[in-house]
Amino acid sequence: MAELLANLPLAQASGMGLNAFFVYTICIGFGMTCANALVLVLIEGVVFILLTVTGLRKKIFDALPQSVRTAIPAGIGLFIALLGLQNAGIVVPSSSTCVDLGSFNLLKQNWGDIMPLLVTIFTFLAIVIMEHKKIRGAVFVGILGGMGLCYLLGLTVDGFYAQLQAEFSFVSPIEAFKEFGTESFGKVFTEGFDFSAYIAQHGHANFALTIATTALALCMVDMFDTLGTLYAACSRAGLVDDKGEPINMNKGMLSDAIATTTGAICGTSTVTTFSEVNAGVAAGGRTGLTAIFCGICFFVAMFLSPIAQLIPGCATAAVLIYVGFLMMGSVKDIDWRDLRVAIPAFLTLAVMPFTYNISYGIAFGMISYIIISLFCGDAKKIKGSSWVITLLFIAMLLLTH
Repeated sequence: MAELLANLPLAQASGMGLNAFFVYTICIGFGMTCANALVLVLIEGVVFILLTVTGLRKKIFDALPQSVRTAIPAGIGLFIALLGLQNAGIVVPSSSTCVDLGSFNLLKQNWGDIMPLLVTIFTFLAIVIMEHKKIRGAVFVGILGGMGLCYLLGLTVDGFYAQLQAEFSFVSPIEAFKEFGTESFGKVFTEGFDFSAYIAQHGHANFALTIATTALALCMVDMFDTLGTLYAACSRAGLVDDKGEPINMNKGMLSDAIATTTGAICGTSTVTTFSEVNAGVAAGGRTGLTAIFCGICFFVAMFLSPIAQLIPGCATAAVLIYVGFLMMGSVKDIDWRDLRVAIPAFLTLAVMPFTYNISYGIAFGMISYIIISLFCGDAKKIKGSSWVITLLFIAMLLLTH
């Protein structure tokens, strides 16, 4: 939809963070059915359409102070880079420090565990070198080269190809379409509005509070995830106007709102503009053709999923790390000597990767901006809309997280 309405290189899919909130908080935590949860997503989408059509969503973007806006691309860049490092196994969980460096120690680790880490590093460096030499398609060539290197080194790993064969599977998309038609499509209307089981167990008062707070959480997270990704991608692509705002922003946000509503009807959690679109921008995408091509690839991938399985994660992880680097350029525009500017910017870009959530980064940036401005004599500079957004963030954090 984004490619048709706004001619922007933005693609959309069900958001992974919102997927987790949908399943673990709404369905498992609150005890609602999947169809009930889809009603909340549908409400969210309708609200977004109204906000966009009336121009309020644009005003919400204008409410973000410049320091927070400038930090958003860098925060998303760190987030994407962290995902890449974790997918590669270079950053691993740790019981003592939360995260740790994956082991390269040949005396303690099997070569089969170390090899993918080295492939990611060499693939990343190869992409950097090719980009420096202005080689077109460096990212795509890097993925193919990383895949080739992984399979070549796989010859030195016992059981590598046997494990690959065991994991290789083909699921007919026709069967998936049948299940989609019978189990998901339209369930929001046929079953979703029946909350009788939840009300019987929790009562009407709890039901009203849960609906209000959950809808608020979905709206805030989706809205600012989309705004952050839209701003970051357009800034990186140079698709901004003289004021530094993304071109065709209202149309881009309207497409996201329509996608959210359509997704609920089709039976999926919140559809949003996902941060990986920055990989397409980094490869040169500047128009809606990028999004169209992405959609075509998704469709083809349903029928060629075994081929996609052949691309090792250590090769694609290198791309995420490189895209994360590309998005860090905005930090140069932050005045790090002025704490009134630097602290909201720092919290924005730091909280995003540490919490796995773009919206939380913006929330901490906004809250710190309001408090610092109040006590540093800049209260008059705070916009009324900035107050509203900050209070909504506080409500979201206090009532839903």
